[in-house]
Amino acid sequence: MDKKKFYTSRLNIVMLATLCCALWGSAFPCVKVSYELFNVAAGDVPSKLILAGYRFALAGIIVLIFQGVAKKNIYKYSGKEFGEMTIMGIAQTALQYTFFYVGMAYASGVSGSIVNGTGTFFSILIAHFVYKNDRINFNKAIGCIIGFLGVVIVNLRGGSLSESGFTFMGEGFIILAAFITSAAGIYGKKITQNKDASVVTGYQLFIGGVILTVAGFAFGGSLTGFTVKSTALLIYMALLSSVAFAVWSELLKYNKVGTIAMFNFLIPVFGTLLSAIILGENIFDIKILIALILVCTGIFLVYRVKGEKEIVNKEIEC
Repeated sequence: MDKKKFYTSRLNIVMLATLCCALWGSAFPCVKVSYELFNVAAGDVPSKLILAGYRFALAGIIVLIFQGVAKKNIYKYSGKEFGEMTIMGIAQTALQYTFFYVGMAYASGVSGSIVNGTGTFFSILIAHFVYKNDRINFNKAIGCIIGFLGVVIVNLRGGSLSESGFTFMGEGFIILAAFITSAAGIYGKKITQNKDASVVTGYQLFIGGVILTVAGFAFGGSLTGFTVKSTALLIYMALLSSVAFAVWSELLKYNKVGTIAMFNFLIPVFGTLLSAIILGENIFDIKILIALILVCTGIFLVYRVKGEKEIVNKEIEC
């Protein structure tokens, strides 16, 4: 079976997309635990950038080594193509995770994982303007409203938005990260049509990781607390990024954006469950349960397209 058939098989799409979302969901509690293990204070942004940089640079190296072992030519790209991958590295890795790492320091693992689900809705809005066959319809509009209502509810405390748990440095930064990753994902789909998506992923992770590391040190950051446990966690976070991003890029390359993005509803579900287990957070809070139901319902409505039988995306010019 060739690569296209593999990544467009319905069963493989379900299994691979679910795997990606489970890995990304596990990142929420892992990031918060890593702050403790590496002695990174809540307000120490430069050190957070270094931690993120190590993680993604290592993830990129892992992907590129794997592609090299698979006998793929990872050096055959032109200056223009390396420029495109650099843009991806700046946006999808460096810029996105600057907002994500800072945001997770000021938000709980549960609320952070749910708020990050807004990326699905951003993907829908952006795809509306990029692809003629992916316009917003009634179901998508209602789904977006219901989903964002879930985001609001999970942050309510005391019954009003003015007393909510929403903070710009916390959930606000996570929303910005979600928007950036949605836009970068669609851009990545465009530039991987004539390139190996996994190689592009490796370069963008490595480039973005290096930028984060350099920026962290430039602003006075440092990273201590390297032990067997903390190093193992760092390696795990690098591995989850390398696997999830590489597989997700391949899925986006060969399928419609909507077909793949619909699985993002699993990220807040996995994030909430794993945060409850690892961080000891309260999964039985009624607001959290209602928010999860609303977010998942919204995403279900967004992609409840009647009569759609074809999965493989046919590229249509704007």
